[in-house]
Parts: sequence; C-alpha cells; structure tokens
Amino acid sequence: MSETTPDETTTPQQPRPHAAAKPVRWAADAVATLREGARLHLDYSARSLWRVDRMIDDIRREGAPPAAMDQVLRGLGAYAGEVIVRETGGEWWSGDGDHWVRTPDGRLWNPIEESHRCFAGHGSLRLLCRDASGC
Repeated sequence: MSETTPDETTTPQQPRPHAAAKPVRWAADAVATLREGARLHLDYSARSLWRVDRMIDDIRREGAPPAAMDQVLRGLGAYAGEVIVRETGGEWWSGDGDHWVRTPDGRLWNPIEESHRCFAGHGSLRLLCRDASGC
C-alpha cells in the first residue's frame, strides 16, 4: 500500500488545518461532482470506498486517458484520505506540494498516490483505509 515516510529534514510539513485546506476542498468537490453527475452518493464512510474503487476500475477499463484523470483521481484520493482522517482521528500533512494523512500511531499515508495506483490497476483505496485504520 501507500504508507510513506517523507524526509522531515528536507520537507517542511504543515499539520492541519493549513495542510487540510486543499484536500478537504478536493474531496468535497469530488463528492458534489459524483452526486450530481453520476448520482453516486459518497458519505465519508469506509464502506463507500468500495464504490470508489469500483468506479475507478470501471473508468480504467473504459480506456480513459491517464492525463484526463489527474484531477478526478486527486479528488477521489483526497476523499479516501478524509475517510481515514475521520475514522482514525488523524490529520492531513503537506510538504513540497504533496499531501499525506498522518494517523495517530504516527504513520503517514498517501491516499492521492493510492488513487493513481488504483487507476493503474494495482491499488485499492478501501484496502488503504483498512491498513491505515482497520476501517
């Protein structure tokens, strides 16, 4: 999965709330877009990540170009990160333009990267959530 350990000596990190501003907005945008466009209701539950994984897999199988999916995958990864934050009491961290979720046990997770792994056919946001929190 996508547990990461950024180099704290070279990467300045900002904890929530500053680090959360962008991914929380990206997640909310993804939820609104999917509700309106695809009639898919996402409720920030761990269970909803099954639907997100399935949707990413369907889009990949339809042959969507990866470059066209960047913003969508960023939003879906941020959504998964927000699920992990809410399930674990974790917080968003950022540095050098990347965003991670830090769980209370101190581990860092990269759900945005994991969404890209899902699109490539070898990742799972649901499993990332399970590994990060047992959810």
